[in-house]
Amino acid sequence: MSSPRSRSLGGLRLPWRVFAGNAVVLGVAVLVLALTPARVTVPTRLDEAVVLVGGITAILLTNLVLLRRAFAPLARLTELMRRVEPLEPGQRIPVYGDDAEVVELTRAFNEMLDRLEAERRDSVRRSLAAQEGERRRVAQELHDEIGQMLTAIVLRLGRLERSAPMDLREELAEVREDARASLEDVRRIAQRLRPEALEDLGLESALEALCGRVSERGGLRVHARLDADLSGVTPEMELVVYRVAQEALTNTLRHAEASEALVELRSEEDALTLRVVDDGRGLDGSRPGAGIQGMRERALLVKGRLAIRKLARGTEVRLRLPGSSLE
Repeated sequence: MSSPRSRSLGGLRLPWRVFAGNAVVLGVAVLVLALTPARVTVPTRLDEAVVLVGGITAILLTNLVLLRRAFAPLARLTELMRRVEPLEPGQRIPVYGDDAEVVELTRAFNEMLDRLEAERRDSVRRSLAAQEGERRRVAQELHDEIGQMLTAIVLRLGRLERSAPMDLREELAEVREDARASLEDVRRIAQRLRPEALEDLGLESALEALCGRVSERGGLRVHARLDADLSGVTPEMELVVYRVAQEALTNTLRHAEASEALVELRSEEDALTLRVVDDGRGLDGSRPGAGIQGMRERALLVKGRLAIRKLARGTEVRLRLPGSSLE
């Protein structure tokens, strides 16, 4: 039984169109046999065999043309379905035509995409919330426990150095500097795990601090160009933008062999756009790793679009948050 939506659509349904086409072909064949002097004898003569083969060929070709026309909308719909990228939200197939099955299938596919995006967004939100919670816990433990322990070790080594014999002071000083360097490493890791500047000072200040740390410790000159209206940006979106910039710069340090990079944040009409551009060797054609996958999932969380493309020299990572997500 067809649904009210199906009955409201014009034209015959697909099974009836196929049946009607076959009926027309067979009906024409019967009329030709009934109204013409064509006859088949036994044994079949050559001219009769030629007529039979030609008639069957004509019937099959006509039937093929009719079937291809009937199923052509489904073929176009299949091609459109193949172009949909699950990690790029908002892509939908336009609903058009008078074919009831195609319209219903298109609507069902779009509704399925709505459900999948909503479910994936909720799943990513829960997963990333758990990750951020774990990051904060580990950062807190690094700061409160390991950091304090290393600080105490540095102080004790300093006291030992002052009271030790002269032949041991140089060695103790080296050990103390190693401990101090380890303390700085722990603090840097804790800062990466929990962006305190983002929580305390906001997105632009956090991005400036991130660029400064990378420039200072990574051997990469990072320029910040931050000119965006952040009045409608939620804390969740700020965290996504910060993490994408952080991961993009990390990838640049590890793989790009670049000397300079640009972090740009700006407002474009009703959208917020983040660009991270470097002058490195660009994409090497390898499959995206966990870092890029994580950036795509974070973009999906706030209905954004992440694009990574190779430039004439270097790579560009672009995150665009549409206006609908800024409300």
